[in-house]
Amino acid sequence: MSFPVLDVQGLAYAYPDGHQALFGVNLHVHQGERVALLGPNGAGKTTLVLHLNGILTAGKGAVAVSGLPVTKDNLLEIRRRVGIVFQDPDDQLFMPTVRDDVAFGPANLGLRGAELDARVASALEAVGMADFADRPPHHLSFGQRRRVAVATVLAMEPEILVLDEPSSNLDPASRRELADILRSLDVTVLMVTHDLPYALELCERAVILSDGVIVADGPTRDILLDEETMRAHRLELPFGFNPATLPER
Repeated sequence: MSFPVLDVQGLAYAYPDGHQALFGVNLHVHQGERVALLGPNGAGKTTLVLHLNGILTAGKGAVAVSGLPVTKDNLLEIRRRVGIVFQDPDDQLFMPTVRDDVAFGPANLGLRGAELDARVASALEAVGMADFADRPPHHLSFGQRRRVAVATVLAMEPEILVLDEPSSNLDPASRRELADILRSLDVTVLMVTHDLPYALELCERAVILSDGVIVADGPTRDILLDEETMRAHRLELPFGFNPATLPER
């Protein structure tokens, strides 16, 4: 198989209060894969994600993105390569207009003029928000703000798009629109989610993180159908949702 675009080896981390959140996590994601990161609350999912672009620094082990170690010296380039879309879009939108928000990251990289305009237009087009460029973000619906948050990350042309609970708080139409957008993107995706139908719809592979270790890694459908593993790690399918009745992709 090709060289992993995301390579996590033996990652362990304890918070300053002594709480150990990760105990030697190994995770390898290859270019073009879409991987769902599943697990109960408190499993360490957010802690793992915050290591991927250097917000947290490994206590033990290592993280690399396309061979580049996630270290202090490499943070600028790592944060270009790994784009994180947080659960609350308001954590990422703080400029007067949508256009300004999407331009912020690339402008910080030194892009100017026509090149910057083209980058912004391309990112907004990718999420179906090109007509909203001059609107203040706080005038948009929650679903629209989440799409703009995705655009702010896409404008950096990342190698990996990390999404934290992308379907949370979305109405069914917005959820569907976002799924269509994510399917259309030519980028490696790591999606943290409790929304198991969404994981099955968008990600061919799933990983379960539980108590700071990876306990399952395989095709999403197979993992969701493994009742024993699901029950052991407090993962429950929604009432009436049965992956076995859905056609295999």
